[in-house]
Amino acid sequence: MFPTRQQARFAKPVRGFRLFIGPYRVAAAVLCTLLSVGALALPAHAATAVTYFVSPSGSDSNPGTSADTPFHTLAKAQTAVRAIDKSTSGPITVTLAGGVYRLTKTLTFTAADSGGGSAGTVWWKAAPGQSPVISGGVQITGWARTSAGSSIWSAPAPTGLDTRQLYVGGVRAQRATGALPVSLTQTATGYTTASGDPMAGWRNPSSIEFVYRGGLGLWTEPRCPVASVTSTAITMAQPCWNNSTQRVMRTDGSGRTYNLVGRKSVTEAPTAVENAYELLDEPGEFYLDKNEHRFYYIPRSGEDLTTADVEAPSLDTLAATSGSASDEPSHVGFQGIQFSYANYTASNTGTGFSEIQATYQVTGTTGYATQGLCQFVSGGTCPYGNWTKMPGAVRFTYDKNIHFDHDYFVHLGAAGLDLGNGSQNDTVTACVFTDISGNGLDLGGVDTPQPSSSAQHTSGITVKDSHFYDTAAEYHGGVAIDAGYIETSTITHNQIDHVPYTAISIGWGGWPDKVSLPAQPNYSNNNTISDNLIYDHMSLLGDGGAVYTNGITGTSMASGEKVTGNVVHDQLNTSGGHVLYTDNGATYVSILGNAVWNINVSPWGSKHVNYTAGDGTYDPTDIEGNYWPNGPSDYDSKNVLIQNNHAITGAAQVPSSIIAAGGIESQYQTVLSWQPA
Repeated sequence: MFPTRQQARFAKPVRGFRLFIGPYRVAAAVLCTLLSVGALALPAHAATAVTYFVSPSGSDSNPGTSADTPFHTLAKAQTAVRAIDKSTSGPITVTLAGGVYRLTKTLTFTAADSGGGSAGTVWWKAAPGQSPVISGGVQITGWARTSAGSSIWSAPAPTGLDTRQLYVGGVRAQRATGALPVSLTQTATGYTTASGDPMAGWRNPSSIEFVYRGGLGLWTEPRCPVASVTSTAITMAQPCWNNSTQRVMRTDGSGRTYNLVGRKSVTEAPTAVENAYELLDEPGEFYLDKNEHRFYYIPRSGEDLTTADVEAPSLDTLAATSGSASDEPSHVGFQGIQFSYANYTASNTGTGFSEIQATYQVTGTTGYATQGLCQFVSGGTCPYGNWTKMPGAVRFTYDKNIHFDHDYFVHLGAAGLDLGNGSQNDTVTACVFTDISGNGLDLGGVDTPQPSSSAQHTSGITVKDSHFYDTAAEYHGGVAIDAGYIETSTITHNQIDHVPYTAISIGWGGWPDKVSLPAQPNYSNNNTISDNLIYDHMSLLGDGGAVYTNGITGTSMASGEKVTGNVVHDQLNTSGGHVLYTDNGATYVSILGNAVWNINVSPWGSKHVNYTAGDGTYDPTDIEGNYWPNGPSDYDSKNVLIQNNHAITGAAQVPSSIIAAGGIESQYQTVLSWQPA
């Protein structure tokens, strides 16, 4: 290892030291030597470790310095940690006893929460053998049958509570849902109906929501609320309706929208109707009447609402940074903590959920005509492709060296964990993501493709040995791991299973190649997706895959994206998309040594003309050494190399070394049997 310039400077030999004080010069020199030897011989004083304890049964008037005298709140522990001099202290730990820590406001981390120096990483961790839960929920109690013999039970809701989720005994309930009860004809403002629309007599018609599976592309499931209902007309809520039916079209004859991602409009009838009391007819369904502040629910077999723990999300964000590059936290870790019951209600408003892709959505009163359209339309907002991101329950931006180790993200109403713009050198190790309404894990964003400073880069992220399953439980176009613009990051040895759409999506902004234009320039480079085990994905939507890549991934094959050693089987969609999917503008991607079997679509797709280079070649791609059925033929031309791949019909033909290396490593396998607290 070569020394840094600073190390080399301090490594130079020290010249002789001379004291010019007459006849005492020699004595002084001897004295200095003795003092130096004595100083070297003095024992070092180790920095003192500091541990604070927190418990739901504690008190903030306690000193918090032992398990017998713990604090009660996380906020009190945070205040205590902030008061420590991190430059001289030893390791700092906040130990959380088991139980539920109910938050009424977000736990915000700033530079004052940082570790570093002799303190190292400040760890917030579960006490040994304990299962602490950081919760944004409120308990719903006082359940009773609505009438004698009725299957419907009800309980009061806190005044002002709005939510889309209810959890009974740790199991997500389904909002009351059913089929459309009447035929519709679409209009500019909604629909006309046959005379006598039964929905006109339903309670709270403005709470009804229409769901459109595949409505703006096979990969989407937009949702729009109803504004009002009469016996012959349904008026849809704005701006969701315009954003989902009036996306502006190009005038070049391409037949494409200016956003270049999907369709102009939902055109089919809703595939489902949700959130009406009149649809409450199946065990496990619920309805929240916000006007009378009351929940209604039909218990599942075996549920006893007089004793069950029933939770409703209330707080949107459980933990977050300040979002300022000048106030970034660093060297903070979380271990053994469950994050649960975060809320998200933007879809209940007129904004609805006008999806573009991977839960990004069009918002704002003129979103359909301007948002993210930048250079393509007059008044377009920049950069291209900057659509609205669904928030995470735990949301960190502008941070360094934040670590999540054996943490659990479950029962959440939007995305799980978001390591956004400016997140650097963070790790996610042996975590579990499940029962999350949207994306499991978000990395980076799509709003800053060309940062003006290095602080804005999302870089050096490692996601490893974690289990993602049953994510996108509500917004089915969600992705288990979604990465926008990121660099030098690794997604490796994870297991992703039982998800309704794509398992891993990385990159953005490549869609202009649909109209022979260059992809959005961005800083992405040197990202690796390796040795993941992915199966039983794409169960509901289409045109996705196990690993989906969009846009520019580097500046050369050396700095481009690497998709290596992944094991994929049982992709469930029957048409549309691919398994290892290089979509629009995906340049400099290497797909090497992966194994794929039991699929209904092609294992790879596909070549795209490189309109960024504009030289008639394809987006540079290297595809070698893969094991898969019905793969592409060998090819070596126009910057695409396909060779030495192996046609197989099943797992038995894949080298055992590839299968053994795929998924969670042996030392972390216990996460596969984890159960929520």
